[in-house]
Amino acid sequence: MPRENKLLAQIAELEMKVAFQEKALEELNDALVEQQFIIDKMQLQLRHLASKFKGMQSSNVASLAEETPPPHY
Repeated sequence: MPRENKLLAQIAELEMKVAFQEKALEELNDALVEQQFIIDKMQLQLRHLASKFKGMQSSNVASLAEETPPPHY
């Protein structure tokens, strides 16, 4: 009988560990889904900023080709 009690205790302990692992996996999965949502949102924002940046003029200063040479030339 004591051996049966020991086996039942071990089974109960294993079931408890499995339950904790399932809960941990579910929490990790939820965190992963949330992080992927955040990454997708950030990528969209980055693409938007990149397109806005490409549309901006580089500077108010004229390019070297457009500049007139200094007077001492």
